[in-house]
Amino acid sequence: MRNDPLVVFTPSGKRGHFEVGTPILTAARQLGVDLDSVCGGRGICSKCQITPSYGEFSKHGVTVREGALSEWNKVEQRYKDKRGLIDGRRLGCQATVQGDVVIDVPPESQVHKQVVRKRAEARDIILDPSTKLYYVEVAEPDMHDPSGDLERLRDALRDQWELENVAADLHILQSMQPILRKGDWKVTVAVHLGDAENPPRIMNIWPGYYDGTVYGLAVDLGSTTIAAHLCDLQTGEVLASSGVMNPQIRFGEDLMSRVSYSMMNAGGADEMTEAVREGMRALFTQIAAEAQIDKALIVDAVFVCNPVMHHLFLGIDPFELGQAPFALTTNNALRLRADDLDLNIHPSARVYLLPCIAGHVGADAAAVALSEAPDKSDDLVLVVDVGTNAEILLGNKEKVLACSSPTGPAFEGAQISSGQRAAPGAIERVEIDPVTKEPRFKVIGCDLWSDDPDFTKEVGPSGITGICGSGIIEMVAEMRMNGIVDAPGLIGTPEQTGTQRCFLDGRTYSYLVYDATADGGPRITVTNRDIREIQMAKAALYSGARLLMDKFGVDKVDRVVLAGAFGAHISSKHAMVLGMIPDAPLDKVTSAGNAAGTGARIALLNTAARAEIEATVSAIHKIETAIEPRFQEHFVNASAIPNAVEPFPILNSIVSLPEATFNTGGGSESDARGGRRRRRRA
Repeated sequence: MRNDPLVVFTPSGKRGHFEVGTPILTAARQLGVDLDSVCGGRGICSKCQITPSYGEFSKHGVTVREGALSEWNKVEQRYKDKRGLIDGRRLGCQATVQGDVVIDVPPESQVHKQVVRKRAEARDIILDPSTKLYYVEVAEPDMHDPSGDLERLRDALRDQWELENVAADLHILQSMQPILRKGDWKVTVAVHLGDAENPPRIMNIWPGYYDGTVYGLAVDLGSTTIAAHLCDLQTGEVLASSGVMNPQIRFGEDLMSRVSYSMMNAGGADEMTEAVREGMRALFTQIAAEAQIDKALIVDAVFVCNPVMHHLFLGIDPFELGQAPFALTTNNALRLRADDLDLNIHPSARVYLLPCIAGHVGADAAAVALSEAPDKSDDLVLVVDVGTNAEILLGNKEKVLACSSPTGPAFEGAQISSGQRAAPGAIERVEIDPVTKEPRFKVIGCDLWSDDPDFTKEVGPSGITGICGSGIIEMVAEMRMNGIVDAPGLIGTPEQTGTQRCFLDGRTYSYLVYDATADGGPRITVTNRDIREIQMAKAALYSGARLLMDKFGVDKVDRVVLAGAFGAHISSKHAMVLGMIPDAPLDKVTSAGNAAGTGARIALLNTAARAEIEATVSAIHKIETAIEPRFQEHFVNASAIPNAVEPFPILNSIVSLPEATFNTGGGSESDARGGRRRRRRA
């Protein structure tokens, strides 16, 4: 054996001695090297491309000379003529060992490719999907050895790819025989590799060598929106991303409203289940059309959602989640089929739902934990997935705590007088001049500030339509920093604030942001009720985070990660002025984008990550805010802007917040927050 040539693979560094004439693909397989192949070494798929290196390699103790591999052959030349082959590349199934050789496996030839997410703190995703393509040659039927076509196809998968006990659904049996004969008994098979509960299963068959791919969906099913990412399971590439409003909003904007609807209306839960599935089907049609692919090629899907959405999506009445002890039907991961859920993708597509953490901490929080990995952090990290129901994680390598806070939809522009979802024309950035109190803003779809001479022309037909979530956060924070709103949340009079933009609006004052009524456009204001909605939402968010800090025994965190598609657009300074998050250095407050969606994508593209998150979730300690007395105490304190008792020393070193209070009518503290004033007794 020692006299046989040495083959060294890079970048893995794996090595071994092989007889002269051994195909490089065979050597790679025997060493466990990550070298792709769909056709099984028949020179058809060209996925096993390798690059031999020549010269002296002292690191490996080998000198590679010309002739270390077999000569270029007709199969390689045919492929190069037909599709092109980078100079210096060889096909691993055709090139054979002739002498000591160093072989580089380029990234595109690796089975478990690394797909890098597009943000600075991204982790790599190791590409190892649940469904893969296999080219096989099937034995033809023989009257002397009778067996079914399916049985011979299964034998080919076993003998040529070591896939045992592969199952097939009825729709495969209905189409299989003409495909086998059209391909002259050579076919490409998409096989879902199975899991702890299911055997491998044939998903699709194509005659001959299929040079296409199959697809998967990573879906974040939120209370307000449903977002999906369509991924190529061969490359990991995100081909299209899209979202729609959750149709269940008509039954209630917050989760408890929907639970109440199911309690108060016979068949209400079923009605909401059909609504969300209908929205899902519309989204999948939309995203497939955008990517110009056949929905029947979507063979795998991963879903993340909060517990109420989890139950309603599955057709389970969420009644028990509406009352203590908030029992889940199951907190385990689920492995289902698309036709179980009436989804309009491949009928046998596998559907994986990440595990829920607790009664109000769902699979979306589990996905955030998978994406952001607080359990692998050396420093103490607070991860906040901002949404209608905020999911909060606090932890490090020592332990991870989790809870949820019912923030409501105000952060997403709902329940705000001029609020709207993030769309072209929505105000998303705000600055208020500290002297004149005049606002300027940016809207989605335009890079110019509103005081730029070209702003009106650049905004175009969308115009200015309202304020989205990030816009209302910056608006309220700017109003607080510039003396238009006081700490209890009351908008002052024109005399108190120094601006005529504050005007009497019923019994309280409002702030005029933009007025285009003269031209038939909108009048955008911030009312005291809007301030109150934001106070309630941010107080719930902060209280959940502060409660976890209490349980951890700390008064500060090392860093804060704002997750969620909405969290990606929040200004860390404005969030801290508002009192949404604990005091921390601004450079330690970062955005993770749609971390729940990213976690879903990791679980879609790397099946090993599914077992990882299931183990992680079982170790997370869950805190139920509804039964914690200090949550209400923190909530009351956090209703002030930024907080009634917390000192926020880091924030105070950056900005100076006015100390004025605008409640001069002798009313209670609730009056100062925009409530109804009490009459004085004579």
